[in-house]
Amino acid sequence: MEPTLVASESARTDSPKGWHRLPLAAALVAFFVLLLWFVALRQAVLFAVGIGMGAALAGARFGFTTGWRQLVEDRDPRGTVGQLLLLGLAATLSMPLLASYPELQAALGPPSISLLLGAFVFGLAMQISDGCGSGTLYKAGLGVPLNMGILPLFALGSFLGSAHLDRWLALGEIAPVSFVQSWGAGSALAATWIALIAVGVGVRLWAGWGRDWIARRWVWGAVALAVLAALNLTIAGQPWGVVYGFGLWAAKLAQATGSFDAAGNAFWSQAGNAQRLSQSLLLDVTSITNIGILGGALWIAARRREASARPLSARQWLIGLLAGFVLGYSSRMAFGCNIGAMLSGVSTGSLHGWIWMPVAFAGTLIGVRLRRRFGF
Repeated sequence: MEPTLVASESARTDSPKGWHRLPLAAALVAFFVLLLWFVALRQAVLFAVGIGMGAALAGARFGFTTGWRQLVEDRDPRGTVGQLLLLGLAATLSMPLLASYPELQAALGPPSISLLLGAFVFGLAMQISDGCGSGTLYKAGLGVPLNMGILPLFALGSFLGSAHLDRWLALGEIAPVSFVQSWGAGSALAATWIALIAVGVGVRLWAGWGRDWIARRWVWGAVALAVLAALNLTIAGQPWGVVYGFGLWAAKLAQATGSFDAAGNAFWSQAGNAQRLSQSLLLDVTSITNIGILGGALWIAARRREASARPLSARQWLIGLLAGFVLGYSSRMAFGCNIGAMLSGVSTGSLHGWIWMPVAFAGTLIGVRLRRRFGF
């Protein structure tokens, strides 16, 4: 994790005592029981899956933003190779499930002008804000001040992006493409691995053959997250997502204050979205896993002592918070973040995931330079 925002790895130590984690453990267990008793078994299990996701992200320091930045700035391929491994493992688990159980949904998004613009802007903004959707969540759980401040602005941006989505799609779109439906699970999986290996070879050539290209934490993080993503798909009936939950939180708040008429909006008047707006957040699968991710990251933070983050100037705070808002808005334009669009899209055989990845990386090439210019 970047020393500009949180402690470096060398300054982080495991706490020798675990008693101070008891209140957090009690709160997590109590929330699990509440979901189990008053909501549904599925929601309770998804909360546990979310805790695992947060613990894996924070414990392995599996940062999508960090991995790309290290590749660009330091020619360090380990993070990007770990992400490619995650995509391949998740696809290996998810594609056969989709082929065997038609009731499961893939993360399909329409290739569109909105996708191209949103992915590029997202890739740029995530470097300045130092986190994608999952990164913002788990770093907020770790207590990183900037990401804690970004979280509500990310939610606001996600809501506004969804409310304006019909206008962006009017610029041009085609129907979503599912490789699993078009080719079958076996052929789609083989093509996915071939493409991922080709990308990995390109990354290796860029970094140079003399560098280490595998790190243990990236490998175990990839394995854990792939298994948890497959569990999420099986239990929730849909792939792992993050930003929809953010937008839903802000939409419910806007509706409660009377400042938003969902019935007159193209996105939120859709049957599924309107139903979620009218229900408790505890029934939304994305919101439950998001809460679990925060809980899992808090658990990791409670067992470690972190050195203080380097203070940010007022200008850096302003730029970082603005980037967080843009991050939320562009994520809806692009039909997801590194999780919902890239991981879930690629692993469930959606063409839009393969479009998102290189376009977002192109945005990152500019984002890392702006980040350096602003002194982050």
